[in-house]
Amino acid sequence: MSTKSNSLKEKLTKNFSEFSQLSDYSFMNCLKADPQSTKDGNDHKPRSVYSGHYVPVVPTALPDPEYISHSNKLFKELGLSPDLTKDKNFCSFFSGDISVADYPMSPVGWATGYALSIYGTEYTQQCPFGTGNGYGDGRAISVFEGIFNGKRMEMQLKGGGPTPYCRGADGRTVLRSSVREFLAQELMDAFGIPTSRSLTLYVSRSEIVRRPWYSKGSRYFEPDIMIDTQAAITTRVAPSFVRIGQLELFARRVRNNAHDEALKELKMIVQHLIDRNYQVEIEYGTSFKSKVLKLAYLYRSRLISLVVNWMRVGYCQGNFNSDNCAAGGFTLDYGPFGFCELFDPRFQPWIGGGEHFSFFNQPSAAEINFKTFCSSLKPLLSESEEDIELIEQIENDFSKLMNQELKKMWANKLGLEHYHETIINDFFNLMLISKADYTILFRKLSDIPDNIVSLKESFYLPINEELKNKWEVWIQNWQSILKKEANIKEKSALMKSLNPVYTWREWTVLPAYEEAEKGNYSKIKELQAVFSNPYKEQPTEIDQKYNRLKPRQYFNHGGVSHCSCSS
Repeated sequence: MSTKSNSLKEKLTKNFSEFSQLSDYSFMNCLKADPQSTKDGNDHKPRSVYSGHYVPVVPTALPDPEYISHSNKLFKELGLSPDLTKDKNFCSFFSGDISVADYPMSPVGWATGYALSIYGTEYTQQCPFGTGNGYGDGRAISVFEGIFNGKRMEMQLKGGGPTPYCRGADGRTVLRSSVREFLAQELMDAFGIPTSRSLTLYVSRSEIVRRPWYSKGSRYFEPDIMIDTQAAITTRVAPSFVRIGQLELFARRVRNNAHDEALKELKMIVQHLIDRNYQVEIEYGTSFKSKVLKLAYLYRSRLISLVVNWMRVGYCQGNFNSDNCAAGGFTLDYGPFGFCELFDPRFQPWIGGGEHFSFFNQPSAAEINFKTFCSSLKPLLSESEEDIELIEQIENDFSKLMNQELKKMWANKLGLEHYHETIINDFFNLMLISKADYTILFRKLSDIPDNIVSLKESFYLPINEELKNKWEVWIQNWQSILKKEANIKEKSALMKSLNPVYTWREWTVLPAYEEAEKGNYSKIKELQAVFSNPYKEQPTEIDQKYNRLKPRQYFNHGGVSHCSCSS
């Protein structure tokens, strides 16, 4: 091994004591705790939180925790040795027992409140007090913040137990949803789409929680049984977990004159967001109002890019409320999500979502969330009509810019340099009437076939002669444009870099968490490997398993084709 390789190996964080030295808690050090909170973090019962940016909370440790997996890629990026997963204190910490924290680590974690808007309408019904002061991180508790290879990261336990925002629930996530979030974050990152990341996954071998779910083979829309299932904790990682809903909460308090510090608290959380997620792009020395306007401009670009790329790979957020929208411009919440298999613009995996959050409606949902974002910033600009006009212009241009980027994306997925409306609209119509698989069809087209033969493998039903002829005409028209624009091999390579071979197929993930419940984690690790490189064809055995049409029995299958948010 070379000297350079030895040097890199030596720099890895190898044990929990070394890990603790990476800590740096800017969120708790720079922002305000709820004045009514306890310093020791013993604050687990539902209550109203009227002010402050966070509540100190000690997580509830998983009893009898068992390690399942970790993200090899993220460990490498953070400079963490895989040996850490064998470190007793590291495992205890990330399964919820933070009493093992070494100085200078914090002995408490923190949970945050946020507001909720659904398609631009403010809601308080989800708050048990009917005021919005009890809505927030009900089972997500941040426990660590530190500097890794020069980058600041926050680590949050999903399923870490109750907080003041738990609304009477147990604060736990089940193994099923924890496996889904852990794997989905891995896949989204491999797609090259900004996302929170997966660190570790643990399950309790003794704590059982009860949840509504679907009986085996259920065709019901709503869950039809209650099941006992194991509690689990997955740790997600991001530069920050500030949501639009958080900014919205503080802006509401300003508008309602909730308390004397409301405007100051809004300014503090916005400054924190800039420091954590936009520090490179927003100059430190500029005025605060200039920073706010630049923030709106930058976030608009990030949010548009995010949603366009979701649609590129067939992802549907399912529940794209303001509280599920990260203000840093990345994919945040992997609860009621899914990936489109049989092409349907109205695809919606979550039974509680409605068509307004369906696959092709995501750009509209994003626009409404962005309006909420801008509205939350306006109290910071209220002294200047000119600044208000500027942010309103940034807000009003969202739809036009989103449409421009969507057109570029659809053109690029088909190898086209420019958006050809007739070609692309005809293609969507053919996809619909042919019952095509979204991912398989685009990947087959990436080989730029001369005829329909290879495309037939992407259709869920046989096609008749009339439809076959329509496809042949479309292929000829499409190819005539491609050949005029550039080298076909270059086109094919570009398309393959945008159109993955492998995607999330719920029926292939189902066995992974079912086997995990029995203590077998091999399918989780196999999916991690498949998802680590979704644009590259894998060995035949893997390809035949994961690159195929959804089996008939999984259509209208509760917990597979559609699911509740119970987790």
